[in-house]
Amino acid sequence: MSEIAHAKPWLAFYGTVPESIDYPEIGLYEALAASAARRPSATSVDFLGSALTYREFVEGVDRCASALSELGLGRGDRITISMPTSPQGVMAFYAAAKLGAAASLIHPLSTAAEIEGYLNMSGSRVALTLDAFYRPFAEIRERTPLETLILARISDYLSPAKALGFWLTRGRKIPRVPEDASVRWWSELMAGTRADVPKADVSRDDVAAILYSGGTTGTPKGIMLSHGNFVSEALQLAAWVHLTEEDVVLAALPIFHGFGLAALVNAPLLHGAKVVMVPQFSPKIVADLLRTKRPTLTAGPPTLFDALARDPSLRKADLSSLRAAFSGADTLAEPVRERFEELVAERGGTVRLLEGYGLTEAVTAIMGMPLHEHRPGSIGVPFPDMLATICASDTTEELPPGEEGEICVSGPPVMLGYLDNPEATTAALKRHDDGRTWLHTGDIGRRDEDGFFYFTSRLKRMIKSSGFNVYPAQVEAVLYDHPAVAEACVVGIPDEAQGERVKAFVVPSESTQPSPELAEELIALCRERLIKWSCPREVEFRSELPRTRVGKIDFVALMQQNEPA
Repeated sequence: MSEIAHAKPWLAFYGTVPESIDYPEIGLYEALAASAARRPSATSVDFLGSALTYREFVEGVDRCASALSELGLGRGDRITISMPTSPQGVMAFYAAAKLGAAASLIHPLSTAAEIEGYLNMSGSRVALTLDAFYRPFAEIRERTPLETLILARISDYLSPAKALGFWLTRGRKIPRVPEDASVRWWSELMAGTRADVPKADVSRDDVAAILYSGGTTGTPKGIMLSHGNFVSEALQLAAWVHLTEEDVVLAALPIFHGFGLAALVNAPLLHGAKVVMVPQFSPKIVADLLRTKRPTLTAGPPTLFDALARDPSLRKADLSSLRAAFSGADTLAEPVRERFEELVAERGGTVRLLEGYGLTEAVTAIMGMPLHEHRPGSIGVPFPDMLATICASDTTEELPPGEEGEICVSGPPVMLGYLDNPEATTAALKRHDDGRTWLHTGDIGRRDEDGFFYFTSRLKRMIKSSGFNVYPAQVEAVLYDHPAVAEACVVGIPDEAQGERVKAFVVPSESTQPSPELAEELIALCRERLIKWSCPREVEFRSELPRTRVGKIDFVALMQQNEPA
């Protein structure tokens, strides 16, 4: 048994956080229903000013589950949810869990080609999206297993006055949905009278959700997360921030993102707190909600906090309600932390912006800075029941404090594996000499003698742009479709505003001359096929690309050549 991995010097910094937690053997729906039983009249969700009590929210989940059951969704099936952070998307997530089905969550702005890939990967026969996003689903439906497309409207859960306001400003610009036999409307499904469908008998190891990540190669993979993964992560996170029923959590991240779904929605709902949902992210919207909803907890990427610190509207706001704020999804620069903390202090608050660490392969956050600690550059220490260590790259050899290697973690939130990809699963989940299964994260870091971890860089090719995953292989595949491209390599370049910006290096074909016009043409091609933050911001033409010793394009060399001096 490794003395390195099983030594837990970080426990000395836990304060009142428990070393271990008792995890109930229940599914996600049962855990949510328990919150409703404890607090039926308390507000569960605040969505654009409209509130749902816990009783109303679970009744919505039950109606959704009954409707989905009539549509043929049952144990072992998958439903694709392509929604912003909204009551419909979250209700469908828990409804699928009640039926023993799995929710495949994707970005609502995914292109038709991306949707086709996700539907085929998950095998979803049912999908839920907004009416505004009907067309890309309709375009590729015949090439996928999709049988029923449920369409929701933003106005479904708005008051009559706000629903009218939405229609007058944005709703009437949404293209009309044509007659389509495969379409069912959320409002009609939820209005019908149906017998309550019984809760499926699920185990902690049954798949609850499929989220998507770059894995270790930059190619999107379906990450299978279980009921036990979500319940345990919610309990760990709640213990870490001392989450109570009185907390108000500002959910400013989307639900297709593990951080948004698990940390900002699922964890507070399983503890009876209030969730303020942000369906469309922008610093202005978040600033408005900080002023009006007075949240106690929030989290987001560094770009969010940097934008908030620069927002003039917050200079007169009362920010004393905030008691904890965590930055994740990217490295937190010390100037960003200092600016945000100065703003909060000026406006009556005492909160500190703390850094954490997580990855979708372990649901989301699994490590964080203790609320009473601060170590510049550190991502914190492991949560209760989490083990973390540093291994020599591509091995299970654990390294002592101070030495740099791959961050590896073990504990209840670690994924079941990659969907239909045993090779990638075997590469990521490895059994060490201690008999435990460890997730090899593909991230490089180190830890100090006290057990505080530090993130250095990524082994993975995945790029983080404004906190969102960008998969270089996807972008390169689009570039290679252009006849002027002989070779292409896409990397992330450090960027103060976005964390990383996407840059493409291209070797033109023999008959092609590089030009600014060609660069714009390649960027436009990517914009047609990819979500906006996956698109290169710039294209650099090269006569050749650097190679590794085995002849592969050396993307690491390209990244190093573009690091700031």
